[in-house]
Amino acid sequence: MSEQNTTAVSSPSSTHDGSHQAAKAAHGEQPKQAVDLTASGLGTKAPVEGKATEKKRSSKLSDDKRFKIFSGSANRPLTEAIGKFLGVPVGETRLQRFSDGETHFQLLENVRGVDVFLVQPTCHPVDQNLVELLIMMDALRRASAGRITVVVPYYGYARQDRKDRPRVAITSKLVADLLTTAGANRALFVDLHAAQIQGFFNIPVDHLFASPVLVGYFRDLNLPNLTVVSPDAGGVERARFFAKKLEVPLAIVDKRRTDINVTEVMNVIGDVKGRTCLILDDIVDTAGTLVKTAEALLDQGADKVYACASHAVLSGPAVERIRSSRLEQFVVTDTIPLSAEGLKLEAEGKIKVLTIAGLLGRAIESIHMETSVSTLFN
Repeated sequence: MSEQNTTAVSSPSSTHDGSHQAAKAAHGEQPKQAVDLTASGLGTKAPVEGKATEKKRSSKLSDDKRFKIFSGSANRPLTEAIGKFLGVPVGETRLQRFSDGETHFQLLENVRGVDVFLVQPTCHPVDQNLVELLIMMDALRRASAGRITVVVPYYGYARQDRKDRPRVAITSKLVADLLTTAGANRALFVDLHAAQIQGFFNIPVDHLFASPVLVGYFRDLNLPNLTVVSPDAGGVERARFFAKKLEVPLAIVDKRRTDINVTEVMNVIGDVKGRTCLILDDIVDTAGTLVKTAEALLDQGADKVYACASHAVLSGPAVERIRSSRLEQFVVTDTIPLSAEGLKLEAEGKIKVLTIAGLLGRAIESIHMETSVSTLFN
């Protein structure tokens, strides 16, 4: 937790308040006393009545010795970008692997009593990055870190959030239990596949959305006759919010999934003829849904089709499908680092990567300074 300055500061109003209280005392009234919380270590003095004020942000977070940010190996460039935004260096660690694949992790800095933020998306290889995250948390807990906040830009196993068929696991709940048991005191996520995953945790969860970054990009593009398209019924709420921010119409694609990673587009709901369509999704894995949706929109008379997503998983044939598709551009964020093939596609201009380092940096600062995170949704 951040240190607080409890030094009393006089102000012109203090003299007036003192004389006013003295006058009340002369008439037998007792002046209201401030509650002293400093003795119990709970904070600065605060009046009994009136609105509680939030702590002011630190002008220089790098001077706060009770704040540190660490990174796993899954997406260190993003962590370094967050650290640069905050003006704080990424903490020193040593990560090694035994010949059989086991992970060995060691902190090279003192974290006793420190408010620690650990950044690690659980992207490919999912199991390895997840176990690495658990091991890092265990090391922080055993090193007596004051508070551990896991910053997981991409939450792996999120798509298995309910029993949609007999005898299957609910892995998103399992991962939530693992993170909590390993020592997480708080969690920060970006665009969970299902918002109800927050309820799987018994610790505070902050759920950010990448939409402000994506909306800003497409607003600057100023595409003509734009329509936002949800590729399935589950993403309608997300797409409606996006369309409202851009002040454009909304269309929906009726998608039926026939098997894992296999989809079949059935129908387009909404007018897309002669319009520029923007497909909005949270996760693009094999890109099968994305490409089929684009084809369906073009078959219905759409002029051009763009696409954007928060998490570019891009597994299997995804990169080649996007390369050969009729998409104008596919815009993603850097919650997940692109593969070597994905980087080639970025160089070709087919993929555009936007950073969310600033968004995560502001959220981390707000959590540390105990100010509102909800302002980031505007």
